[in-house]
Amino acid sequence: MITRQDLLQRIAKIPQVDIGHFPTPLEECPRLTEALGGPRIFIKREDCSGLAMGGNKVRQLTFTIGDAVSQGADSIVHGAASQSNHCRQTAAACNKLGLNCYLRLAHDHKSINQGNLLLDNLFGADIDIVSLPFGPELEEFKLELAEKLKSEGLKPYVVTSPRSTALAAVAFTWCIAEIHAQQEHEGIDADYLYTASVGGTQAGLVLGSKVLDMKLKPYGIAPIHWEGKYDRISNAANSAASLLNIDINILNTDIHNSDDYIGEGYGYLTEECISALKLVARTEGIILDPVYTAKAMACLIDHIKQNRFDKNDTIIFLHTGGTPALFAYNNELYDDSHL
Repeated sequence: MITRQDLLQRIAKIPQVDIGHFPTPLEECPRLTEALGGPRIFIKREDCSGLAMGGNKVRQLTFTIGDAVSQGADSIVHGAASQSNHCRQTAAACNKLGLNCYLRLAHDHKSINQGNLLLDNLFGADIDIVSLPFGPELEEFKLELAEKLKSEGLKPYVVTSPRSTALAAVAFTWCIAEIHAQQEHEGIDADYLYTASVGGTQAGLVLGSKVLDMKLKPYGIAPIHWEGKYDRISNAANSAASLLNIDINILNTDIHNSDDYIGEGYGYLTEECISALKLVARTEGIILDPVYTAKAMACLIDHIKQNRFDKNDTIIFLHTGGTPALFAYNNELYDDSHL
């Protein structure tokens, strides 16, 4: 049996950088709970993690950039979709720590100078928008760029799987330890934890809740169709367990993740996610993002309507951030009916 203190001591041994505001708040949402007719809902505010408008990747970058710095890196190479929250927070972290930042972003339907991409430019990152899809081809392109930077005398570190996904799982094992302590403080014992994830975030939540023998069951809502996602999540959890020297095995059957709320595809809004975003904003004054958390909340709302929970159940919704992306979706979200 591993205690919370023991788990935190193991996590503390992993190289880290101090870039965020932790612990993030756990906030009860009584008006949202009332609007949905129960269950009792709390939101874990990873959007309040401090760096560059916050988000879950700040917690992850605490370890991935910690890994880079421990290896003597002077440059960070990353890349994803053009409105990537991860890349925005990477650029900010590099500025905070005096590292060079190279972002290679996939050209897509939101490659506009707004939202996260606007902030990437503001942070002064070396940005190139490339005609490659978000996925394996872009990851290979990042590795090739790193080799070029090495030939120029730099010491690059590439944020890429499987290492970054395993370190993300370490990060969210730490997040679960925070939730464990916050539940004690609030006098609650949640039944479920909902969040948007198809990788390291859910891997850490599953690992941490199992290690600490918690009642809550993590439930992930995929923002993108990802082939082999169950292997990806369980492998990341088990890699994190190895890094933390924890003798435990996470199976694919431990992973609960839904593709049912993606809609047309990654980064495309659904009517349900827009409705969920507006409901949370108008009941709690909390802003979700349209790509990840609004779709996860749409799933939770749908599950409540399906009577999957008792009204006395307690749900924690982990808000992974992404707020700046809202501004790239102004046309889809702006309601001019009052004009």
